[in-house]
Amino acid sequence: MQDIGAPSVSLQLCITSLNKLPLFVWFLKQHNSEFGVSDMAEKESIHSFGDWRRIPICTFFQDARLVFKADSLGREILSIALPAAMALTADPIASLVDTAFIGQIGPVELAAVGVSIALFNQVSRIAIFPLVSVTTSFVAEEDTLSGANPQTEEGRCLEAGQPTDTETKELLPQKGGNVHNSDFVGESFNIAKEERKRRHIPSASSAIFIGGILGLIQAIFLISAAKPLLNFMGVTSDSPMLHPAKQYLKLRSLGAPAVLLSLAMQGVFRGFKDTKTPLYATVAGDVTNIALDPLFMFVFRLGVSGAAIAHVISQYLISVILLWRLLERVDLIPPSINHLQLDRFLKNGFLLLMRVIAVTFCVTLAASLAARQGPTSMAAFQVCLQVWLAVSLLADGLAVAGQAILACAFANKTSAGPQQLHPEFYRWVWF
Repeated sequence: MQDIGAPSVSLQLCITSLNKLPLFVWFLKQHNSEFGVSDMAEKESIHSFGDWRRIPICTFFQDARLVFKADSLGREILSIALPAAMALTADPIASLVDTAFIGQIGPVELAAVGVSIALFNQVSRIAIFPLVSVTTSFVAEEDTLSGANPQTEEGRCLEAGQPTDTETKELLPQKGGNVHNSDFVGESFNIAKEERKRRHIPSASSAIFIGGILGLIQAIFLISAAKPLLNFMGVTSDSPMLHPAKQYLKLRSLGAPAVLLSLAMQGVFRGFKDTKTPLYATVAGDVTNIALDPLFMFVFRLGVSGAAIAHVISQYLISVILLWRLLERVDLIPPSINHLQLDRFLKNGFLLLMRVIAVTFCVTLAASLAARQGPTSMAAFQVCLQVWLAVSLLADGLAVAGQAILACAFANKTSAGPQQLHPEFYRWVWF
């Protein structure tokens, strides 16, 4: 016969589950003598107040104290995020200056340029965001792995036909050898040493190749379909905005290859945790754009076409600077087409593409609705959009730093261990 005074198995299971609720624990403490479960309730209550930390939502707060901790990780975050945020903000600020210059011509021209810029940016962003994000992660991963495994670099040198350290040691003459041969071999050794400073990163070569192809496709698409796209954006055939908008869009589309290439190279530098080089290149290009705007627009009397030409020149200048600096560090010519990671880029980039399309659709729809209201509404929308972009991109600097640091940490998980990643992850959630 079952003991009435002792709780049944089912009652014990119910109490164990309900003891996770603090209110029920308090109720048991008040009426423990009536149910005869005082010991069990007290035992479960000890664990119940400590188990709240295991709730999934609470895990995001357990390392909140580390957000403003001035350690090595915090300094690394600041060194990457601050130049990246400044570089991302520089372009919208330059666009604000462009908007101010174009506004001196008239509201119709300002509205026309606003429609063209919105269309150009939305088409570019569909290709830019997946390419840059994937490039940053892949380059950071390969850079970490190549630094952790010197044998990998030696194998790549063998594939490329460059001498390794062992071979160069064998080439060096022994004591008493020919002096002329020694000088010749020494020069060869220095040349080989300089060559080996330039590493081959397959992701960097792949990103620049894909960026160049996408830039050419975008330029051809926007130039050939300028009028239908502007009609879709709400600029009708009898609108006074059509001619300046089409003129600006076609000229600006000539710089699409430079835009895609420069952003792909910025993704490579971000993977190296170097955000200062893109900042210097971006500032140089934007200053050139601001200086050329009044020259082409008012001195040469080119109007909106002068603004587009100045912007295209600045974009190609940025690309040349980044390419020059990148060639000093990376060998961009792959040994063969098989070294390009096109399938890897396409697979991971497609997943990000869906997200970008959803985000850009909202901005494109807003610009289209504003253009249908007339030049004044579209001009106001263009000014507000540029101000919003200049402010909102400040947070992307932290995203760049987080992506590079976490990619390196995951690539180095064999030595650090995956369990070492969670404090960094929670810190980024708080940021």
